[in-house]
Amino acid sequence: MGPASAGAQDRGTAGGPEVIEVALEGTAKEGKKESSKKRTLAGCPVEGLLQPAKLTRAELYKEPTSEELNRLRETESLFHSSLLRLQVEELLKEVRLPEKKKERIDAFLREVHQRVLKVPSTPKTELTDQTWLPAGVRVPLHQVPYTVKGCFRFLPPAQVTVVGSYLLGTCIRPDINVDMAVTMPREILQDKDGLNQRYFRKRALYLAHLAHHLGQDPFFGSVRFSYTNGCHLKPSLLLRPRGKDERLVTVRLHPCPPPDFFRPCRLLPSKNNVRSAWYRGQSPPGDGSPEPPTPHYNAWVLQDMTLESHMQLLSTVLGSALGLKDGVALLKVWLRQRELDKGLGGFSGFLVSMLVAFLVSTRKIHTTMSGYQVLRSVLQFLATTDLTVNGISLCLSSDPSLPALADFHQAFPVVFLDSSGCLNLCADVTASTYHQVQHEARLSMALLDSRADDGFQLLLMTPKPMIRAFDHILHLHPLSRLQAACHRLKLWPELQDLGGDYVSAALGSLTTLLEQGLGSRLHLLAHSRPPVSEWDISQDPPKHRDSGTLTLGLLLRPEGLTSVLELGPEANQPEAADFRQFWGSRSELRRFQDGAIREAVVWEAASMAQKRLIPHQVVTHLLALHANIPDTCVHYVGGLLDALIQSPKEASNTKGRMVMSQGGELVMVPNVEAILEDLAVLGEGLVQAVEARSEKWTV
Repeated sequence: MGPASAGAQDRGTAGGPEVIEVALEGTAKEGKKESSKKRTLAGCPVEGLLQPAKLTRAELYKEPTSEELNRLRETESLFHSSLLRLQVEELLKEVRLPEKKKERIDAFLREVHQRVLKVPSTPKTELTDQTWLPAGVRVPLHQVPYTVKGCFRFLPPAQVTVVGSYLLGTCIRPDINVDMAVTMPREILQDKDGLNQRYFRKRALYLAHLAHHLGQDPFFGSVRFSYTNGCHLKPSLLLRPRGKDERLVTVRLHPCPPPDFFRPCRLLPSKNNVRSAWYRGQSPPGDGSPEPPTPHYNAWVLQDMTLESHMQLLSTVLGSALGLKDGVALLKVWLRQRELDKGLGGFSGFLVSMLVAFLVSTRKIHTTMSGYQVLRSVLQFLATTDLTVNGISLCLSSDPSLPALADFHQAFPVVFLDSSGCLNLCADVTASTYHQVQHEARLSMALLDSRADDGFQLLLMTPKPMIRAFDHILHLHPLSRLQAACHRLKLWPELQDLGGDYVSAALGSLTTLLEQGLGSRLHLLAHSRPPVSEWDISQDPPKHRDSGTLTLGLLLRPEGLTSVLELGPEANQPEAADFRQFWGSRSELRRFQDGAIREAVVWEAASMAQKRLIPHQVVTHLLALHANIPDTCVHYVGGLLDALIQSPKEASNTKGRMVMSQGGELVMVPNVEAILEDLAVLGEGLVQAVEARSEKWTV
């Protein structure tokens, strides 16, 4: 083959672009076909996938409605960010009860209602004659003393109604509890049943008979007893469905008297309804001294009488106000994450609901507010209002026969009266618990005002048990030692009022004692009692010592924490005798440099780590001296990080690390001094480099 001719070369050269254009055109046509195929595939809706909404140009660029503008304005002014609003709304969706589950729960409630009304009656017997009870059921009450006057017979309830958060729409998941008030008929009650626990004995017997018959019904998967809010005089009956819905709901039956059966004037906090001669077995003193009042006992009777009236009040206030219900749900989540709503004396969801009703009545909350606004308003009120000093009341009556708030403050540490003016809703709440609620409310408001990115996570999503909230923790165990503490502190009236609950009787005196002893070292003292677990209907109710451990939390001030000296009054002052009585053998006379001779207490602490643990010495000394609780029963948790910051006994300094000898073992730990030296050298080098660069570019 020879070389091509010049014409052929020219045609080949000239035809090169044509060939390329044809190739590109073919590629473009193929690309158009492929793109058209892709558009065809994209246009075909795929089953199971959401398709984008097709909007016209007018719809896409139309002006926002007034509702959308209000929502944007509300988000900007209240939620600080759209993210916080979305987080709150998603949380509410998670804790609300779905409609499908409501239908199944309603069906279960209808069956419970019918079965409770069909329980047969029993013949009339004395309260102390309990031989009619079957062998498979026990009375869910400690009957001490056992002898009591009165008669009992079981008759079907006069009324069974649903009360509580389920009917209001404020219950939250995961634990759904539905409260049902079982109204006992008037025929089985007597006028003087308010005396000497007669009403509570009849209430327990009524519940035991219900438990026996409902426990034999195959419709129920579980029938068990439990205490109502930890109160051992007020058991309740727990009913659960059988089968796959066993964890769907727990129905709690609460026997109660007719609303107007007991006279409220006989149940005021200054009245006595537990006679000393009956409870202590002692004859009344001959000097004519009055019986000690029983405010807590009276409040527990009033609580059963006002179940329906409180339900009507909350239903009227909350009604169709979805924002108020959302606010109550958020507050319940807030309390649950901090474990403030558990056990006897907890700040329950019912108290929060009544507090929202109070703020609505005082126009501090409006029914048109959103759930987030309600949350902020309630937290702000709790942070700035001390109910231990200035109580509040829902009562609008000006009846002069009703007691004043000052009368309730003498009987209870925290005061919040209901609409009747006779019942303190916070009768079981201790001052320590309320101060802890106040402290957490202040921290939450500061967190919300800081507009932190993780504010929602810290406020409503992060659990905050006592071990995370306090500096030092102490556990009192066994609880039976508190019975001896009641004897040492002479708390007979409190035991008589609380029905023998020596843990609750001693709790207030112990917290006051420790607060006085710790003084300026202490910022906050709180307590935690684990809720009493439910028990089978064939078992005896748990005793007070079976409720676990009493836990106290100490939040300390750094200012006076390491002081080894408790300075008392001068020796010639009358307060010196009280100081010596309070501190016992630890108190001694000392002469100071200014020439003053004072009572003083000096704690043994050589190192800074030991000084930080001076509260341990204070607590154990005072509990042993005044409450007869030895240090072996006090399990103190504090100063756990001191071992990490103490100087080592033997160390071999190397670059970046050192070897410590602890208990004969060699441990490799960071050499902080060497690391700091390296950082100092690095910092000097950076400064020199910056200065050199600045000098180089200086004009």
